[in-house]
Amino acid sequence: MKNLPRYIMAIAVLFLASLFLFPIWRITLIAPQYPDGVTMQIHINKIGGDSPGTLQNINILNHYVGMKYIEPESIPELKYFPWVITALILLGVIAIGINKPAFYYGWGIIMILVAIAGIYDFYLWEYDYGHNLSANAPIKIPGASFQPPLIGKKDIINFTALSYPSLGGILAGASILLALFAGRLSKKYS
Repeated sequence: MKNLPRYIMAIAVLFLASLFLFPIWRITLIAPQYPDGVTMQIHINKIGGDSPGTLQNINILNHYVGMKYIEPESIPELKYFPWVITALILLGVIAIGINKPAFYYGWGIIMILVAIAGIYDFYLWEYDYGHNLSANAPIKIPGASFQPPLIGKKDIINFTALSYPSLGGILAGASILLALFAGRLSKKYS
């Protein structure tokens, strides 16, 4: 039983590492012309979609209302976020090796802070794309904002935007809970 916190923390670290395999977030736009929706998937190092043309389709739609093109190569977070996740994975492995409650709790707290910073940064990104519109847009709707919701559902003109964590984001969130649980168990067995 003394190693149980280590095993739980190892699962937490593996869940976090899943961000290298699965998208962290997804935004789906549903409209009469897209009844099945167009889904943009945000990974820690790239932005794509359900099909190779998804990002191109979203950029075309964005162009009509004056939104900037989404160009993954110009988003700095996609370059440095993999390094942040790698550092967190290494810290998690160190916590497993030390097997002390403070290290499990510390990792969980660092993860919470990184998640808060990441969500805030994502909000700012969405805000910029949805509010800073080109004056030369083919379609102009005075006072309109095209920012998708941070999380949840929002009607934007004739589109319904859905924004939710994807599998990688859900597993990364679960890793926080697992780390805190490992800390509690480690305290119990020490």
